[in-house]
Amino acid sequence: MPVSASVRISSLFSLAILAVLASFHWHSASVLAAGEHGTLVRVANIYLSPDKNSTKLAEIERGRELVVIENSTNGWAHVEVFLGEEKTVSGWILDKGFVRSTNPDGDKIVFGEAADSEDEASRRHGRRGADQDALRLYYRVYDLFPNSPIAGESLYRAADIRWQVERADVMARPSAKERDPMLREGMNEDWMREVMKKFPGTKWADLAAFHLIENKLCGDWQGTSKCPEKEADHYEKYAADRPGSPAAPEALYLAAKRRAALVEIYKTEEQKKKSDEAKAKAIALTQRIVQQYPQSDWAARAQRLMFLVQQDVATYGNFVE
Repeated sequence: MPVSASVRISSLFSLAILAVLASFHWHSASVLAAGEHGTLVRVANIYLSPDKNSTKLAEIERGRELVVIENSTNGWAHVEVFLGEEKTVSGWILDKGFVRSTNPDGDKIVFGEAADSEDEASRRHGRRGADQDALRLYYRVYDLFPNSPIAGESLYRAADIRWQVERADVMARPSAKERDPMLREGMNEDWMREVMKKFPGTKWADLAAFHLIENKLCGDWQGTSKCPEKEADHYEKYAADRPGSPAAPEALYLAAKRRAALVEIYKTEEQKKKSDEAKAKAIALTQRIVQQYPQSDWAARAQRLMFLVQQDVATYGNFVE
């Protein structure tokens, strides 16, 4: 994974959230009435009338999009809420924990709730559905406050969570072991590409681009040189195109690992010259990491890989000497 601040959720790999992703729209506001938009940072009931004794219509989760139809003077708000799968409900909620797009520091409040939900989801006995809350809330920051300084990070975090969940599903399928990445469905790239489109030149765009490489990776090399060759090229190109990316040292390290693996793979293919070239490339890449990114964890890992390659220790396969 890239150096992403948002990837800390162990419970994200629950396939239950896939239903949420399937019904999550980029422009869910289009199905709602025109009006002041907002979201909830708490769970709330929506009622038929501004009275807690009236009929309860639904329970609204954190991060759902709401549009104000009218405000009441007695602490209630008449709203329409998008509940997913093209379902909307109109009714009344208590005007508490309701962050509107006009709220001062509203972006920070919603982001804070998203981060808290993300942390909650990482706990062993954390709140059920907190991962889904985090996904919605991060997206709401971008959606409600597009000019916020944290809009780019928020959109990336939402995309990152979605990517992890889809990745868990993709990698659980038998096709994940196919050598050719074209033979598996892959992760949906729309949200990552949206980050790159809306926030070009930022580290969030860089991290989004790094994710896209995963769809180009082989499921299983099957001991042949074709896959690690192409994968190393992808990572080296990324580092060359985005040298300032937080993921650049990791990309170089992953390229170096593949060049190091090729040292042994080429030997099995009786290509000694290519094996020697792969060794030289692996060493050069690890040296580059140490020199350009000395303070990163990848520098220490590169140092270790360099040591093994220089001493002709196999880094791929089950070789024991």
